[in-house]
Amino acid sequence: MRAIWKGAVSFGLVSISVKLYSATEEKDIRFHQVHREDGGRIRYKRTCEVCGEEVSYDDIAKGFDAGGGEIVILTDDDFADLPLTTSRAIDVLEFVPAEQVDPILYAKAYYLEPDSAAAKPYVLLREALQDSQRVAIVKVALRQREQLATLRVRDGVLVLNTMLWPDEVRSPNFGFLNDDLTVRKPELAMATSLVDSMSGDFNPADYSDDYRAALQEVIDAKLGGRDVVVPELPEAAPTAAVDLMAALKASVDRARAARGEAATPTPPTPITSAKSAKKAASSSGAATAASSRSASSGAAGSTAKKTAAAKKATPKKAQPSTKKTAAAAKKTAKTPAKARKTA
Repeated sequence: MRAIWKGAVSFGLVSISVKLYSATEEKDIRFHQVHREDGGRIRYKRTCEVCGEEVSYDDIAKGFDAGGGEIVILTDDDFADLPLTTSRAIDVLEFVPAEQVDPILYAKAYYLEPDSAAAKPYVLLREALQDSQRVAIVKVALRQREQLATLRVRDGVLVLNTMLWPDEVRSPNFGFLNDDLTVRKPELAMATSLVDSMSGDFNPADYSDDYRAALQEVIDAKLGGRDVVVPELPEAAPTAAVDLMAALKASVDRARAARGEAATPTPPTPITSAKSAKKAASSSGAATAASSRSASSGAAGSTAKKTAAAKKATPKKAQPSTKKTAAAAKKTAKTPAKARKTA
């Protein structure tokens, strides 16, 4: 590591010469803007929007936008008169309990390494912080800006954590905070059970950046000239309604199954009860409709059979009657003829 700052920790009459190192580094894969056709780097020129000329760094000043098109220009002389310490000192203001510092205030972390002649007071401050279980609130000037910070101990090394100023933290003005939401005791008990089933000890090494690994694989494939196979992930089916208790129970059961524990039954929730009643009513209605259709079909079949039998029987009875009527008409027709002969 390379030291980015040199100074001294000052508390009381004690001064500890230290070097400052960045304690963290980003592992993001960085890209350059290039021309798609030939891969040439894209460069930007510092040009003035008023005269259109390219401007060198020596002619660039800092300007504050006052609004309405007005710009306040500040020179190096203006900054030189500001009350920013140039003593390169880390001034200890007070020692406070570590739990009183809200983690949202933390910005960036730095390691402090003592000079060879300052190792003894360095270790003394480290041991005092550990025994008192407190952190030191300090002020330090870094990169032309005065910053609030803390000094704490990590792995036997003093760590400087720069912090945001109180007015740099936004207030969460969300609408739901004013809503009167009630959490039922069974829901709270189930949520607590889920927390217990998923509890463990935090180990940062257990987690990894899957996106960065996949992106690096794509880059390596491009370099190696091989194809990249992207597996298709199944899409989760959308749900019409969310049953909070059912979702919590499923989560608890899954967490317990992962640990080899048996799932525990839970009482029905209003949503599950409504779904069960609706399902039962639907099944009952379907059975009633089927019974009605069956009865109607049976009655219709019986009526059709009777009608067909009646139609089939009627022609058989009518046929002899027709024959008799025809014979009588023939006999009647012959009788007048005999009577005419007699006459």
